Amino acid sequence: MIEQVLPTDLAAWFARDASAKSLLLDVREPWEVQTASVTPRGFALLTIPMNEIPSRIAELQPYVRIACLCHHGARSQHVASYLSQHGFDDLANVAGGIDAWARQFDPSVPRY
Repeated sequence: MIEQVLPTDLAAWFARDASAKSLLLDVREPWEVQTASVTPRGFALLTIPMNEIPSRIAELQPYVRIACLCHHGARSQHVASYLSQHGFDDLANVAGGIDAWARQFDPSVPRY
């Protein structure tokens, strides 16, 4: 089962394994990322649209802690499940997506 992590709890989720690298995987479309994006703070940020994940999976490392992000959390949940089926173990879904990020964590991020 994929862990659901609120944006306000993401730093703590990444910190649970201080020895692991941390990656926020944004699976939204390019226009969405241009509309609203997050600023990496203590984690790497990689943007790969959901439909490109199968062809670009080699860009991801199975030993990295990966939290998936989309607009509201549905696409990122699908991506996290897909990654889980392909050997990735340390996964989470950012519950509520970038919309929750803007509402709960960083109001400077535009909502759309």
